[in-house]
Amino acid sequence: MDCTFFGRGYGIIVARSPGLKKNLYWKEITTENKAVYQAARQYLEEAGFNIQAVVLDIKPGIKQVFSDKVIQACQFHEQQIITRYLTTRPKTEAGQELKRISDSLTTLDEESFRKCLEEWHEKWERFLKERTYASDRKHWWYTHRRLRSAYRSLTNNLPNLFNYLSCPDLHLPNTNNSLEGYFSRLKQLLNNHHGLKRWRRYRMIEAILND
Repeated sequence: MDCTFFGRGYGIIVARSPGLKKNLYWKEITTENKAVYQAARQYLEEAGFNIQAVVLDIKPGIKQVFSDKVIQACQFHEQQIITRYLTTRPKTEAGQELKRISDSLTTLDEESFRKCLEEWHEKWERFLKERTYASDRKHWWYTHRRLRSAYRSLTNNLPNLFNYLSCPDLHLPNTNNSLEGYFSRLKQLLNNHHGLKRWRRYRMIEAILND
């Protein structure tokens, strides 16, 4: 399950079954929040689908909607988050090393990845605690805030990053890439057809997602 935005205030949420290779639910949205995922879950369950697990781009609050299910955090989205924090070419050695660890996410198992993170943190713990002080010497902030945020994202999502390996009977994908193909196609078409009336735009989206 994933969502994408095509512009400010206009997006779509889609639930897809990798096993059935079919999009089961989609809806236009103006914001991504807990409520839109609750509505998606309610629709699927009322339609008779038995949700055993979900693959999500985890955001605050959304995970709670599926707290009773197996959750696989999309590894591709997690790598995107790290790139946003660190850029593709981090300037610091600590950032470069953490970026390489993030890049290895799809090739390692949970134990190996956890060990890499622990060793990285042990090596750079003092660096992460460095502070920058304001001119009044009273106020301060962590010097490497984006690096800290990247590390925190990896550690916070770690419990859900490898469920595709720990629950092999569910045959979970480790990413939402099957939906990304649809989203890329939709974005291209919508960019090429500016000014469509809302109902025509939705008809086009519906035709593609029904494919």
